Amino acid sequence: MRKTIIIASAVVLALGCTENRPDAFVDSLIGKMTLEEKIGQLNQIVTTSGDITGPLEGSLSTYEAIKKGWCGSILGVRNPDEIQRLQHLAVDSSRLGIPILFGHDIIHGCRTIFPENIGISCTWDMEAVKKFARVSATEAAAFGVAWTFSPMCDVCADARWGRVSEGSGEDTYLSARVAEAMVRGYQGEDLRADSTILACVKHFAAYGAPEAGRDYNTVDMSWPMFRDKYLPVYKAAIDAGAGSVMSSFNDFEGIPVTANRKLLHDVLRDSLAFGGFVVSDWNAVKELIRHGVAADEKEAALLAFKAGLNMDMVAGAYLRNLGAFVSEGLISEKDIDAAVRPVLQAKYDLGLFDDPFRYGGKADRMYRQGSLESAREVARKSMVLLTDKAGILPLKESSRIALIGPFADDKKEMVGAWGAMAEPERCVTFLEGLKEEFPHVSYSEGCAPRKEIPGGIADAVSLARRSDVVLLTLGLPSSESGEAASLTSISIPDCQKKLLRAVSATGKPVVILLVTGRPMDLSEEKELSDAILVTWHPGTMAGPALADLISGEFSPSGRLSMSFPENVGQLPIRYNQKRTGRPKPSESTTSKYCSRYVDAPNKPLFVFGSGLSYTDFSYSNLRIENPAVKAGEDVVVKIDVTNTGSVVAEETVQLYVKDDVASRTRPERELKAFEKVLLNAGETSTVELRVKYQDLAFFTARGKWEVESGDFTVFVGHDSDASLSGAFSVLPENR
Repeated sequence: MRKTIIIASAVVLALGCTENRPDAFVDSLIGKMTLEEKIGQLNQIVTTSGDITGPLEGSLSTYEAIKKGWCGSILGVRNPDEIQRLQHLAVDSSRLGIPILFGHDIIHGCRTIFPENIGISCTWDMEAVKKFARVSATEAAAFGVAWTFSPMCDVCADARWGRVSEGSGEDTYLSARVAEAMVRGYQGEDLRADSTILACVKHFAAYGAPEAGRDYNTVDMSWPMFRDKYLPVYKAAIDAGAGSVMSSFNDFEGIPVTANRKLLHDVLRDSLAFGGFVVSDWNAVKELIRHGVAADEKEAALLAFKAGLNMDMVAGAYLRNLGAFVSEGLISEKDIDAAVRPVLQAKYDLGLFDDPFRYGGKADRMYRQGSLESAREVARKSMVLLTDKAGILPLKESSRIALIGPFADDKKEMVGAWGAMAEPERCVTFLEGLKEEFPHVSYSEGCAPRKEIPGGIADAVSLARRSDVVLLTLGLPSSESGEAASLTSISIPDCQKKLLRAVSATGKPVVILLVTGRPMDLSEEKELSDAILVTWHPGTMAGPALADLISGEFSPSGRLSMSFPENVGQLPIRYNQKRTGRPKPSESTTSKYCSRYVDAPNKPLFVFGSGLSYTDFSYSNLRIENPAVKAGEDVVVKIDVTNTGSVVAEETVQLYVKDDVASRTRPERELKAFEKVLLNAGETSTVELRVKYQDLAFFTARGKWEVESGDFTVFVGHDSDASLSGAFSVLPENR
């Protein structure tokens, strides 16, 4: 180890690396590199021991590529010792000793696993979000990973898409706040610290709108829709300082994003002023052939490079073809220099040239007590109480609890999708957590997630009859959320429905604990249960987090970041739908010729922003401090919120805005501010909400992102159905 560090330091000194001259260092290094070495920095490979999420066509020998300087980055290595070995190989055996950038899908935790991201977004607590990302970065860096492919900034309103579990739901504003908090948590105040990692904004762009909710599918997207609903989330993450971006698999206006210069250059570089590097998604360069826009690998590589893609993930197409393009005059070596510069800059910013081994070798940073407490807190805050018909929750300590269902004592199912570094054996299950809190807890599996088990339902019914209350775990396994996990049905599987019907028939109170990575159709479950608590796949501290809520030590505070539909036929469904010429006047209307379903309501079963507590809140005295808003001026709204119940609890005060008349059709309402407040029983707090002037902007009929003058309506309340309203006007800029 000592020999390697001395060699690396000598290279750094020779190249003139100083804290104050990063550009000079990078330029000097580029000047010493051969064309092949430069192209090598644009090549990302995966080792055979890494996580495989796609085809491995044309993969190279890892050791050969590293020794020749043909490898800039490696992804998916799951062994910290191997990371160290490969880094030694790069520093000791390649000509210039340029360190490797190791990346991995650290999505909702490294070793300490937090809830899946859709659950994290349901906290509506940006400090908690930042804390989750900080813990993830600390553990990933300790493992040896310096780069995460996160945050996922894809807005999506279609629960059929499996990757909704990895995002922050249907709303642009909330998703943007989560994305920027994650970037700040990952990257911290100083990327050179050995506990920070590089963030990657993905998937640029519009990946969250695949037709039919099917992963990797085509996207049909207008520019106004893209700029209004999708682009602001990517922008927020980039403005927060994210150092890398991943291009998406889908096409946009018929051109796959991997080869879409309008997106990767004009929008990303020019409009958003992004200065980092862009990496493709897995094998996406070669998949341009299957898209039908490239005849062969050579053409695919040229299209992607000219579009502005810096790094080729695992396809090897850049490595095999860019040199020939320079020889043929299709591109210049200066073009290669421009592409490689931000990759080397990222390595410099991460401190890898100062110490290639700064990441890894710190096992004592895993599972710290503070990290576990953070995971417990975030899991607790992510859980959403959808119904509680008779106030059955929380439960008394003396309650005889029947814990039933396929997810009640399954450690692996606590992890959820994208748990690459997870150690499921470290997870605390619901059963384990509840037994620590309640003396009378009995368990029956009942059924498997997708099939019945012999005698399972009979055993569950028998247990239910001997108990005071049933906690019934229902939902979908981890394998049915995340990438390549699209579904045509979002209903509870039949075997679990059968279990619910049998247990409900005993007459005992039934509380459903919904384990899922996506919104589901709960229309029958709502009728057959007394309460529904969405737990998501809650992570390492699942059991203690659940016990915190079931015992009443904490009141549920999670609020939905994505609507739960009545049925799959409503999808995609979002609260902020645009206005139409024939809207449905109300849910009870019998009018035929309006925008409605004949066989179902327009509204979802559970609306965006909703969620119950063990108390109630009232809203009053809404006032707008500046009802005549000048250009550049924030809108200041105040409202009194009272905890009218008997327990302390958190409320998420939500503010929505309607642009009354605009140059383009606008949504019925849009979230523009929120504040989470903790109130004691009987306490009233005056909550101030600020709508930033630029948050009133949209892509107008003039083809510009701007704020139009005119009248606006404000709605403030508990969820997206908030009815307490006020009004303000934006004055023309010349007044």
